[in-house]
Amino acid sequence: MSRQSPAASNGITPLQQMVASCSGAIVTSLFVTPLDVVKIRLQAQKNPFPKGKSFVYCNGLMDHICVCENGNTKAWYKAPSHFNGTMDAFVKIVRHEGTKALWSGLPPTLVMAVPATVIYFTCYDQLCSALRVRMGDYSQEAPLLAGAVARVGSATVISPLELIRTQLQSQKQSYRELTDCIRSAVRSEGWLSLWRGLGPTLLRDVPFSAMYWYNYEKGKSWLCERSHTREPTLTITFVSGAMSGSIASIVTLPFDVVKTRRQLELGELQAKNLSCQVSSSTFSVMRRIVAQSGFSGLFAGFIPRLIKVAPACAIMISSYEFGKTFFRKHNEERTLRPLQDTNA
Repeated sequence: MSRQSPAASNGITPLQQMVASCSGAIVTSLFVTPLDVVKIRLQAQKNPFPKGKSFVYCNGLMDHICVCENGNTKAWYKAPSHFNGTMDAFVKIVRHEGTKALWSGLPPTLVMAVPATVIYFTCYDQLCSALRVRMGDYSQEAPLLAGAVARVGSATVISPLELIRTQLQSQKQSYRELTDCIRSAVRSEGWLSLWRGLGPTLLRDVPFSAMYWYNYEKGKSWLCERSHTREPTLTITFVSGAMSGSIASIVTLPFDVVKTRRQLELGELQAKNLSCQVSSSTFSVMRRIVAQSGFSGLFAGFIPRLIKVAPACAIMISSYEFGKTFFRKHNEERTLRPLQDTNA
């Protein structure tokens, strides 16, 4: 009787899945963060951010509300000189501030994105493996359901942390002051106040996640068949991730526009130390956007979102799959080694 590996049904343990997803999040952040730092610098140059206003910073993995600081403080999103375009901005930032400046928005990204990504990808893999067994003839739809449920879980866990991080940044509070502020908010508005803004996040991220994983698994299988290979290569996972991320980002773009608007409202209210309640619902915000800008207003930022999301999804999933393949081979070698020693 052969010795059983302590791995999960897909050949690796949950801990190894966590390490693989953590590595993928770090690699993605390292690649995509410089692009958004440059974008924010160019935005600040064209429309300087006034104190108390907010903008949304995104590294491709998740969004961060950044509250504009006093003009006397040096912040990473303030440009030291005039930029004539994207490449000019890259060159001048490196020349005047050093290469590290291109990753100046990285710390908040890693603090939030790494735990969110670890929860999300590990939950997805575990759920998908379990659902494929239980769904029988409908096992091909398992990625759709697993992706949606995993996103609900990760977004729910991270939402209070995002609210806390925004308050720390906007009000420069100590951790003790922040604790008192949170306790006061919970007493007056209940525990649900810590998940304020979760609704629009789920409306965008849950459909995105469901479509992304379904299309990714389908695309990966199709490309494997075309390439006559059983195991997906790095190229296959990269292309599948980019294509599925592009499709999902286009379909969910209206909810992304609404989410961004509501994030900005919340950030500015927190910066002014006002009540954080936003009375307008997601669909009333949509109606307001259509009234002001027409139906096309719901698809504002189409090209920038596509340019950012497609490579971020491709880098993240290919890094994650590479990590899983590494651990799978490692586990197989550990399992076979005792058998080879016995036969010898």
